[in-house]
Amino acid sequence: MELRTASSPRDEKHYDTQRLREEYLVEKLFFADDIYLVYSHIDRIIFGGAMPVTGPVTLKAGEELRADYFLERRELGLINIGGDGIVTADGVRYEVAARDGMYIGRGTKDITFESVSSQNPAKFYLCSGPAHKTYPTKRILKDAKAQYPYDVEIKPENKKELGCLEDSNHRTINKYILPGQVESCQLEMGMTHLEPGSVWNTMPCHTHDRRMEVYLYFDLPEDAFVMHYMGEPQETRHLVVRNEQAVISPSWSIHAGSGSRNYTFIWGMVGENQDFDDMDEVRMQDLL
Repeated sequence: MELRTASSPRDEKHYDTQRLREEYLVEKLFFADDIYLVYSHIDRIIFGGAMPVTGPVTLKAGEELRADYFLERRELGLINIGGDGIVTADGVRYEVAARDGMYIGRGTKDITFESVSSQNPAKFYLCSGPAHKTYPTKRILKDAKAQYPYDVEIKPENKKELGCLEDSNHRTINKYILPGQVESCQLEMGMTHLEPGSVWNTMPCHTHDRRMEVYLYFDLPEDAFVMHYMGEPQETRHLVVRNEQAVISPSWSIHAGSGSRNYTFIWGMVGENQDFDDMDEVRMQDLL
């Protein structure tokens, strides 16, 4: 498990490109037959990737958590961005198809990940935050119909189409984990897809002092990239982000991007307030 410490906006103003990347960018999350995790001191989020290929991989607490098992004091959300997979949580097997997700509640001891096919392995993107109580484990279906008591379909009101081609930001926000759909202690998670011809996400941009955020960018070919913009609204910086790379966004920072083509990204948030619309918006003309 990699450790990332918190940073101050006063320090970030003086970072060069390499230092910005070292502090905020995670260049590789998915390794065959492994689980790679990043522990950030910012709101204690843990995020990473599980990519089972030849067999199951098991989620362990590691020395960093000083816990008997990973979810002893935590909750976990995940979205599968690869081929179809299987998640087993305390002996219950959940088939998690591509673009479907899960919420796994505090107290779940044994968690393993598998791929249905080694030729098209699953890629489970994971986000975890500290938890004060246990909420039920759920399988979250992006488009399919519910089959089991633990299934949750993404509600129509949580598939929100925004923007337009004229502004280069025609996109659909799919909200997986948030109050009123899948209950959690503090974790929120979802996926935004930009339509062909659109490249801007989260613009006009915003900050939210009451929670931090991590973006995972994907669905990008090898020669494509996203310019991810961060920093205080009057002290903006950029990071060049490529396929399946993640960016840590502190609560004081804007978080927006413009790609060389359209793409998809997953947002994961932890912090004090779960109100999705609790944002401090920044006017376009106020950015510097």
